[in-house]
Amino acid sequence: MLVQDESIFIHDSILARKRRWIQREKRPIVTVTGCHCKTIIFGVLSLDGKQLFRQYNHFDSYSFIKYLEQIKKKFNKFIVFVDRAAQHRSKIVKEYLQRNIDDIRIEYFPVGSPELNAVEECWRQGKYNILSNCHSGFSHLKRTISSYYRTRRFNLDIKKYLFRSTN
Repeated sequence: MLVQDESIFIHDSILARKRRWIQREKRPIVTVTGCHCKTIIFGVLSLDGKQLFRQYNHFDSYSFIKYLEQIKKKFNKFIVFVDRAAQHRSKIVKEYLQRNIDDIRIEYFPVGSPELNAVEECWRQGKYNILSNCHSGFSHLKRTISSYYRTRRFNLDIKKYLFRSTN
């Protein structure tokens, strides 16, 4: 059993999010990159602690199918919990799942319950650790993200997240 999610990292907001000391009565100057470049990270965690993170340029049904193929290589047969994003419910994804019905089964998280998905904690930690640093450019940010999720072990118990009370 797996839990899956995606997150978008945007380069433009990095410099603007830093906290700074500002003199009284002075207007702050907020620096931004202006590039609006983004990268998408797909992540999955398993019950036994295995994880798989991949970086894509787009969040669409085709990227999701490519990611499902990567998961299939690592886990063979699996049940994966996903949110109800349109990319997860599209016609081509449903057709792909029909062709792989013996290997892949998708279950959906309840609407509006990101707290049940342990991968959200991976995004929270990653964005805190990565985006609080200054990056020389978008390619440097992408390399940093890739390195972080390749080497970081999260050790989250997905059962604790899945069985949380939503009250």
